[in-house]
Amino acid sequence: MEKKNYQLMLDRELEKIVTSGAVPRLLLHSCCAPCSSYVIEYLTEFFEMTVFYFNPNIYPEEEFYKRIDEQCRFIDRIPVKHPIHFIGSDYRSEEFYAAVKGHEGDPEGGERCKICYRLRLEETARLAAREGFDYFTTTLSISPHKNAEWLNSIGAELTSEYKVPWLFSDFKKRNGFKRSTELCREYCIYRQDYCGCVFSKAESERRRGNTQINEG
Repeated sequence: MEKKNYQLMLDRELEKIVTSGAVPRLLLHSCCAPCSSYVIEYLTEFFEMTVFYFNPNIYPEEEFYKRIDEQCRFIDRIPVKHPIHFIGSDYRSEEFYAAVKGHEGDPEGGERCKICYRLRLEETARLAAREGFDYFTTTLSISPHKNAEWLNSIGAELTSEYKVPWLFSDFKKRNGFKRSTELCREYCIYRQDYCGCVFSKAESERRRGNTQINEG
């Protein structure tokens, strides 16, 4: 099967929006401020955005709230063309652990991550439908470690169920990830060293330990 060009699909959708003269409302699921940085800078030209922070996978609880605070701080500081709003959530880690039960031993980037994507994107789609947004999407694809094919496939499935258009994207393209690192330096954004869940934290700590052993 030919691999889809999600950046080209995004380009075409943005071109239609510009031609229409409309400013649609976009519900943007954000995993963290660093990943949202370039995405917000990029999409503010086209949308009135609401950033939705729903990440029950984050561990520990203090990290969850630290990332919320950093997200809000960034939103308050970055210049935007169209209004940007924020919706947070409570710490609901039990939903993550229930969803991934039986997949605790999966490798990073495996089936457990796909389940986690769906959990977060479905909550986003549900909110987008309830509040009448024109589109929904996520910042997750900006990471080189996230599977854009999975994310966009899940988004398309949720569009069928919730009747809100998914904004196809692969934000790591066109140096999106590189630009996000530049914005993090510019705005002094806290960059975590693991994806978010207890399993990715353990993996990050294991890698650091191996690096220290090898360097020693």
